[in-house]
Parts: sequence; structure tokens; C-alpha cells
Amino acid sequence: MAKLTKSYIDRLPLPPVKPDGSANQLIYRDDSLPGFGLRVGSGGTMTFFVEHRINNRVKRISIGRFGHITPQQAKIKAQETLGDIALGADPAAKKRASKVRTITLQQAFDDYVITRKSLKEGTLLNYRQCLEGCLSDWLNKRLDDISKEMVEKRHRDIGQKAPGRANNTMRVLRAVFNHAIAKYEDDSGKPILNFNPVDRLSQGRAWYKVDRRRTVIAVHDLADWYEATMQLTHDVSRDYLHFLLFTGLRKMEAATLAWDQVSFQAKTFSIPDTKNGEPHTLPLTDYLTDLLKHREANADGSPWVFPSPVYDSHLREPRGAIKQVIETTGKHFTLHDLRRTFVTIAESLDIPAYALKQLLNHRDPNDVTAGYIVSNTDRIREPMQKITNFIIKEVGL
Repeated sequence: MAKLTKSYIDRLPLPPVKPDGSANQLIYRDDSLPGFGLRVGSGGTMTFFVEHRINNRVKRISIGRFGHITPQQAKIKAQETLGDIALGADPAAKKRASKVRTITLQQAFDDYVITRKSLKEGTLLNYRQCLEGCLSDWLNKRLDDISKEMVEKRHRDIGQKAPGRANNTMRVLRAVFNHAIAKYEDDSGKPILNFNPVDRLSQGRAWYKVDRRRTVIAVHDLADWYEATMQLTHDVSRDYLHFLLFTGLRKMEAATLAWDQVSFQAKTFSIPDTKNGEPHTLPLTDYLTDLLKHREANADGSPWVFPSPVYDSHLREPRGAIKQVIETTGKHFTLHDLRRTFVTIAESLDIPAYALKQLLNHRDPNDVTAGYIVSNTDRIREPMQKITNFIIKEVGL
């Protein structure tokens, strides 16, 4: 009768490796306590375990390694575990739940990023800035230790100076918690984390009311703005700003434009990775063609239409150029203001609604009529040129 004592275990041979060179293992069971055993690996690792049928499935639960605990200690632990199982508990599920409750905010965020494969570079950067800038002292805290009261107080503290930042930070935190709640479950499918502490803000109506930015470059200011951009010494930044104004693209869509996305023959360019996930193709007006021809002549082998002067990559937000234009004109603007300016001009020119939606790559899943309209680039070539002609006239070209 086999009994897992120290002297018995010391005499056990190590199993040989498999013919393919992979590790092998042998199982030894203690006849004096059914369900208690020892797993011996070919590498010399010996692990005590408990084996029992739980929820109609045979499960093997590790107790500890021989050498770290004695056979007698392992047997006592095995008896306790088997007793818990007899009372209806699932030690493996309990162990997983205990492990999940040690997960920190940083670990949960890293897991969230791995799962959300479609997060764009700009979105991911914003998420990191929210957590590292506003919740850096929470990153090593367990999710279980982040309370509703903590969330409410931190949201209020951030919001005293930056209400929008406070809201954004807590939206990111809420997303991380929702992901953790959905992912970490017990065997019955119940979430191990029981609540999202950020819900306190909704329950208490504590979110800050932040008005959506609606600034544009006024038509009568376009000439001064354009003249100020022509004084920029870095022509990549200058052309990038012009490209945004004349296309209405989002800043990263334009910044990441590559030469293999431009067709001078078809007089089009395409953005494969957009906010709504659908590829976006726009026509090249004569102005845009000349601008891109200038960029091509100065590409110097770069795959990017707007290469960064610092990194071996595409242009990042040209803060220096933006600052210089603001100082020259005395009027503040953001890169997204250029998109809003494009839209405002288009609406003033009575561009048809569906053509404007196509120009901006807007999709409304509730708009049934739009589903019957076949989009093609030639259909928006004339509206695109109409907007371009208006801007050219206003800036005095």
C-alpha cells in the first residue's frame, strides 16, 4: 500500500523525457487518503495535488511542492480541501477568484489593451495619459481596493481645474472595470468583481457638464491664418495644416497618410484606418494634387506623405507650428478646428447632405436612406472642388 511519506518520495525515480524531447510526468496516489497524490516531472519538480469530481468534472488542484511543504503538511491541506469539496465548495474557483482580486489597475489596463486590438494609436495615447497623469498613484492598487468614494473624490479633485479631463479619466477607468467584470468569472459564469465603482458618478449625477467645442476659423480670418502658415520654416508642418483645411480629415488620418495610399492616376487618396473602421477615399483637387506633388518631390525616400523631422515615422501634432501661427494671428485654433471649418464652409455652400457625409466619412446606422445610396469618389469630386475653390478665393490665391 503506497503512502506518500518523505522516505517513499525520496526513492521515486524521475520519469524519462518523451522521445520528442518534451517533459514527461508520473502520478503517484496515496492509498490512505483517496484523492491525494503527487505529480513528478522529468525535470525533478514534485507537486502535491488533490483530485476530485466537481460539477461532473474531474479536477486536479495543486496544493504545493515537495520541499516547500512536507508530506504531512500536504496531507493535512488535502484533507481540508477534500472537506471543503464535500460541503459543495470549488477550491479551484476559489483560488482563481482570490488571484483575480490581486489584479492591479495597471495589470487590468494592460489586459484591456491586449483584448481591445482595434484601439487606435491616438486613443491609446489618450487612455495612458488619463491613467498615468491623473491616477498614477492608483496603478499599483488592486481593483478590489478602489472604492466608490475614492472615485467620487478623485473625479471632484481633477474637475476643479479640468472638468473634461476628469470625465475622460473616469470613462477610461469605467471601461477597464467593465472589461474586468466581464472577463473574470467563476465556473458558473458569475463575475468575480461585483461592481464598477465609477457607476457612483452616474448614480449621483456627478459627471461634469462640458460643452462640446464648436470653434472654427472664421471665413474673414482665413487669409490671415493662411498667411501665417506660409511663414512657417518647416514645410511639412505647413503642408500638413493646409491638407487638413482642404480635406476636413481628422489629424491622425492625415498624419498617417502613406504614399501607397495616394493615386495621382486616379486622382484619389485613401485612408484605410478611420474612426468608424470603414476605409475612406477622397478625390484630389488640383490644389491637393500640387501640394502632394511638392511633398513627393521632397519625400527623400520616406513612405509617409508627412514625415516627422524627429522620429523615423509620420508627423506627430506640430505643436511648435500651431503655436507660431497663433502668435502671428493673435487667434487660437486647434487641428480639429480645421475639420470644423471645412464642414462649416461645405454647409454654407449647400453641399448635399449625403455628399457631405461621404466627404467626412460619417456613418449613421439608423439612416436607412443612406444605405440605398451607392457611394463613389466621382460623386463627391465636384463638391470637393467647390469647397476648395471657396477656400482658395478667401485666402487670396
